[in-house]
Amino acid sequence: MRLLASLLLSSLALEAGRPAFQYAFHVVGDEPTSWPAILGSIGMMPAADGSSSLIVLPGGTAAAPASWLPRIEAGALVIIEGESPLAEALGIRPTTKRVPTRSLIDRADPKLPIVWEKSINLPHYEVPADASIYAHERWSKAPLMVGIRRGAGAVLWLAVTPGKEGHERFPYTLQALTDLGLQPPYRSGRLWAFFDSSYRLRVDPDYFAERWRRAGIGALHVAAWHYHDRDAGRDEYLRKLIEACHKRAILVYAWVELPHVSEQFWHQHPEWREKTALLQDAQLDWRKLMNLQHPECVKAIAGGLSDLVRRFDWDGINLAELYFESLEGIDNPARFTPFNDNVRAAFKSQHGVDPLTIVTEKKHELRSAWLDYRARLAQQMQEEWLARVEAERKRKPHLDIVLTHVDDRFDTRMRELIGADAGRLLPLLEKHDFTFLIEDPATIWHLGPQRYPQIAEKYRPLTSHSEKLAIDINIVERYQDVYPTKQQTGTELFQLVHLSSKAFSRVALYFENSILPQDLPLLASSSVDVQKVERVANRLVLETPRGVGIPWRGPALVNGRVWPIADETTLWLPPGPVAVEASSVEPPLRVLDFNGDLKSAAVQGSSVDVAYQSSGRAIAILDRRPVSIEIDGAPAQPIILETLPGRFALLLPRGQHLVTFCSR
Repeated sequence: MRLLASLLLSSLALEAGRPAFQYAFHVVGDEPTSWPAILGSIGMMPAADGSSSLIVLPGGTAAAPASWLPRIEAGALVIIEGESPLAEALGIRPTTKRVPTRSLIDRADPKLPIVWEKSINLPHYEVPADASIYAHERWSKAPLMVGIRRGAGAVLWLAVTPGKEGHERFPYTLQALTDLGLQPPYRSGRLWAFFDSSYRLRVDPDYFAERWRRAGIGALHVAAWHYHDRDAGRDEYLRKLIEACHKRAILVYAWVELPHVSEQFWHQHPEWREKTALLQDAQLDWRKLMNLQHPECVKAIAGGLSDLVRRFDWDGINLAELYFESLEGIDNPARFTPFNDNVRAAFKSQHGVDPLTIVTEKKHELRSAWLDYRARLAQQMQEEWLARVEAERKRKPHLDIVLTHVDDRFDTRMRELIGADAGRLLPLLEKHDFTFLIEDPATIWHLGPQRYPQIAEKYRPLTSHSEKLAIDINIVERYQDVYPTKQQTGTELFQLVHLSSKAFSRVALYFENSILPQDLPLLASSSVDVQKVERVANRLVLETPRGVGIPWRGPALVNGRVWPIADETTLWLPPGPVAVEASSVEPPLRVLDFNGDLKSAAVQGSSVDVAYQSSGRAIAILDRRPVSIEIDGAPAQPIILETLPGRFALLLPRGQHLVTFCSR
């Protein structure tokens, strides 16, 4: 029997219309070890007074079985480490056999290699027959992480501490806890994710859109180079994908990767191909780079981009990685760009030297001048293409604009290596409306989750528009020696997303296909930022800067007013301190999902008012078709899509607005 019901009872009384979830934990003793980092990665907080039914007993804690077994039987979820009288009372006993432990198998993903940085010589433990073995040593099968249910409660036992940061040894601790009945306390729907259809051939857009939204994804950045050239089959697929996303409150952006345009464009125009310092065509990894200094090439690309934007119902455009190659810099001429004829002639006219000479002569006196010229050229390209995208927004006012730019403040070599210079671009936020999406370079992928708050601190002094700064996390296999997994997963992934969500207004993930299935159920919970939660009489009081969803059934009051933003299981709350309590009054209409930045909501008779801010279109999912709609007090007729029988998606304008839905 799962202990979910009893676990919920310990935090909040379970009554009709009342919230029911476990939002706090308690670590016994003076040394919390890494458990606050583990549990905090899905929004849980330490219990201020020590009262919680989720309890951690670190290794060495004096835990008398007579005291703890009744609490477990009554519904507590207790985490214990290593040898202890309580573990022995539960049937977990060390044998005389020792096991050198470095590689393990976790049942959440048995095929995933999990390797510790250092081997530990551990006892081979006996566990009771009814125990769930979540992880074991690869060769001896010795149990390393075990779940045991007792009465209404359960125990999660680990053979050794999870490590200093919490993710070094057991990636799927949180998955094991949810299997034992822990319900994540919060969820968010603000994540962005990149999508490349070449990794999703012949998939059902409706199926994946539903899965993405459940994982907290609110916008999909779609690889637009596959659709740059008209093709009836591909175009129809993209239209279906966009519609499936819109029906589930997911925005869709055109992800543009200039100087790469498309396979067809590359093959049709060999005369416009970018050149490396070896004067070879710049086909580098998957990107096939074109010469963005050639006037005819630029004209052709701009025409194709305009056609791409107008052909589909995009919600935004992401100009990504618009600079040069490569991460090895000038020391690897086979990958170093740009060396097309236009660039070489322009530099030579200014400095009297062909830049090829600078590459061949390692200590050339004009080396710094060439690297500076290259960085200024990258800035010029970014400004020019940003202006072209803004011109498209004049035709489609709902379009959001994103500029994805590799971080060059944490790894300061990026300016010399690829021409990236954020300091030149951030002043553009003063006069242009776009989001600056910071991508962490591959050179620092091995560093831990704490790097994201550190990156944020380096960018805040560069702009007064910190709300326009976002972060792009690469969820990929890393080339460095990293432990326990090559790709971020489990606790490490949740810590990355959680700390990033607290440091930046928006978090993007590269990419949706690389997120492992076992991580999807907890992803929406990792992206929340709740700063305070407490019970005050019969109310739950939360403080959050960007809003949050909490588990809830039945009608509710928020700050004393009937609240209409909720589906069957989740109550969606606005930013700020909010007080939530049960209500006996149903709203006339419910907004089941909303992907804008919710500011406030109110019920006025048979109408529902929703105030919001959104850099792109906002999508509201309603439980019925409204009789009429007003936006900022004026009658409006936004696009309405029927998602399921009796459910409707409304596409609302970007910006700051008050929308009124009238139910009769």
